[in-house]
Order: sequence, then structure tokens, then C-alpha cells
Amino acid sequence: MSIIDEINSLDTANPGGWPKKFKIGSAVLLVAALLAAGYYFVINDKRIELGELQKKESTLKTTYTTKYKKAAQLDAYKEQLEEMEIILQSMLRQLPSKNEMSDLIVDVSQTALASGIDNELFEPGAETLKDFYAEKPISLRMKGNYHDFGAFVSGVASLPRVVILTMHDISLKPTGDSLLGGQLLLEGTAKTYRYLDDEEVSASGGGK
Repeated sequence: MSIIDEINSLDTANPGGWPKKFKIGSAVLLVAALLAAGYYFVINDKRIELGELQKKESTLKTTYTTKYKKAAQLDAYKEQLEEMEIILQSMLRQLPSKNEMSDLIVDVSQTALASGIDNELFEPGAETLKDFYAEKPISLRMKGNYHDFGAFVSGVASLPRVVILTMHDISLKPTGDSLLGGQLLLEGTAKTYRYLDDEEVSASGGGK
């Protein structure tokens, strides 16, 4: 009888009556099946979990290294910050004070007129307090040629007090009137700045 015939003749309801070689073979297959199932359901999941933990470990090591380097340089950063604060305060003190601001705006307006610019509109707006400085907008509409505006910029730079003018929503275009000799029309808002005194800094919370 062939092995296939022997297998087909086995009584599945009575494994105890099988020949010894089939009992051993069945036991081996059962153990192999259990091991395979154990690998698939337990060991494979653990391998996946281990891989994720290894990635997390690598990320944590990188984060630790970065933070360690920053911590090692903390004292140097603090010294640089203190130096920068001293430089900043020195630069701020070069700006106009509260009492000088109104005279400074007049000086800027007079400088424009002296440069040959026609101030059709030169209207200071409400002041806004920041952390350690104040900004004041000035609505502008000015006419002049290229050289007039160049002389105006040079004149502002020559004022005894440091003047910072930043331009916002500015348009500069020809007037379109040939009789004006190629004049330009400047419209928009300029902002100028001053430093806050100690009381103002405390009131605005900048001294915290």
C-alpha cells in the first residue's frame, strides 16, 4: 500500500489508533504550525514594535544632542544677548525724545520746503506706543523733481538728531503736467520714531 493510500485510510476520529510514524509526523506538523502562528501573531508584532522603538530612540538621541549643544552654549548666548541689549539701548537713545518730537517734525517739513518740494499735505497722525519705542505716522502728498527729493533726503540725514523715516503705501509718479518741468507726485504715509522714556516703558510693560 502506498503512503497516500495509508494516509487516506487513517481514521480521523481515532488518532490514537494511527501508526507510530503518522503520530510523530502529525506532532511535528502541529508544533510547526504552532511556531508559525506564534511568530506571526507574537514575534512579528514585537519586531514591528522594536523597529518603531528604534526609530524613536534615534529621534530622541538627535533631539538630546541638539539640546545639549544649545545648553553648552547658553552662557555665551546670554552674554551676546546682554551685549545686543546694550547696543540696542544705545541706538534707541540716538532717536528723538518725546519733547523733541514735535520740533523734529517741523524740521522735516521745513527741510522739504527748503529742498524745493511743495508740501500739499504733511499731516502727522496719532502716535502708537510699542514695547520700547513710539511710531508716528505722517500723511504725505508732495510735489518736486528728482533732484528736489534727493536734496530732501540728504537734508533729513543732516539734521542734528537721528531721524528714521520709513515709507508705507507710497506711490511716486509723474504729475502729468508738462508745464511743471517733469515734476513727481509722492503720496502715502511716512513713519518716524522716537524712544520711550523710563516712565513710558514701565507703563507700556516694556520694562518687564
